[in-house]
Amino acid sequence: MNTESDFDFEKMGGLLPAVVQDFSDGEVLMVGFMNRQALERTLEKGYVTFFSRTRQQLWMKGESSGNRLKIVSAYTDCDHDTLLLRVEVEGAGVVCHRGTRSCFTEAIPLQAQPKEAR
Repeated sequence: MNTESDFDFEKMGGLLPAVVQDFSDGEVLMVGFMNRQALERTLEKGYVTFFSRTRQQLWMKGESSGNRLKIVSAYTDCDHDTLLLRVEVEGAGVVCHRGTRSCFTEAIPLQAQPKEAR
């Protein structure tokens, strides 16, 4: 697959959302954004590199903490505008900057419950 032509970077202004999932248990760990250069570096080096929208620069996840994300497999969705990266977490296994394994730890209360859940 050619990263220059097979992904729709234009839909989100030059970025692709990248969902990061633990390879061993399927837990969703985080979501980041990649521009072309971040995706190319990720595929070339084997470690997840994102594009920081606030700093406007590339950053390898875990570069300073040691909790790097080693790529095991990568997929794109049917529209080629979102990535799914299956990874092994190196280091202490902490992915979130708050010190937790996953960034998805805050439940949102639901007002309407499906019939099955009542």
